Amino acid sequence: MLATPAYDIALILDQGRRDSQEDAIASRVFDAAGSGYVVVADGMGGHEAGEVASEMVIAAWRDSLDSELEKDNPVEATLVDTLPLAAIQANASIATHNEEQGDGFNMGSTLLGVLLLDQRVFWISIGDSPLYLFRNGDLQQINEDHSMAPMIDAQAAQGILTEAEAQVHPDRNQLTSVVMGAAIPQVDCPEEPLILTAEDILILGSDGLQYLSNAEIQTILSNKSQALAQDIADSLFKALQVKNDPDQDNLSIAVVKLKRT
Repeated sequence: MLATPAYDIALILDQGRRDSQEDAIASRVFDAAGSGYVVVADGMGGHEAGEVASEMVIAAWRDSLDSELEKDNPVEATLVDTLPLAAIQANASIATHNEEQGDGFNMGSTLLGVLLLDQRVFWISIGDSPLYLFRNGDLQQINEDHSMAPMIDAQAAQGILTEAEAQVHPDRNQLTSVVMGAAIPQVDCPEEPLILTAEDILILGSDGLQYLSNAEIQTILSNKSQALAQDIADSLFKALQVKNDPDQDNLSIAVVKLKRT
C-alpha cells in the first residue's frame, strides 16, 4: 500500500507570441493511492498538426495511467511500467493519424511525464522538454536533452564555437528524438526514482520556459523557495512576460512540491 503524501502542483499554459498553441499539459492527484502525475507535450507540425499530436500524447498518458492509479491497491511495478507503455500508445496513435492524412503528412510531439509515488518521482522524457530539480539553492536539469543543444554546447566548451555562436546556432533546437509515429531513438526513463524532500521544487516545462536562462530560473526559485507552487509558477511566467521576446514560443510550466505537514 502506498503512503499518502500531499502534493502542491500548479500549471500554466500560454501561447506566447506564436500563431497557435501546440503545447498541452495536464496533472492529476489520486488521494486514495497517495500518488499523482504531471505530463507536458510540445507538439510540432504547425497548426492543426502539432496541437493534435500534443493532445494525443496527453490522451495516451491519461489512458495508460488513470486506470491503474484508480485501483484500490495499485502495484508499484505495474505503475512504473505504464510510463513506456504510454509512450508506445502515443506513438501508435500519431502513426495512425499520420498515415490517415496521407501525402507524407508528419506531426510529432515531445513527451515529459512524471509519476509521483509517495516521495518518489519516476519520469519518462522524449525530446527537449526540460525537467528541473531545485535543491539546496541549486538548479539542475535532470532529464536528458534530446536535441542538438548538448552537442553544440560541448563544441563551445571545447573552443570550437564561441558561447555566443552556440546560443544562436541554427541547429540548436533540432530534435534527436521525438514521438512522431516512427522509431524513437532515445528515451530517458530511469529505473531508479528521484526522492523528493520537503524543500525540493520540481519544474517541468516545454522549451518555451527556456527563454529564461538557468541562472534566471534559479534566482526566481531562490527568492520563492518557501512559496506555494502557484506563486512560483506565476513568478516564472511574469519573468517571461517582462522579457517580451518577440519570438516567445508556446509555454508550459508545471511546479511540483510536497505539501508541508
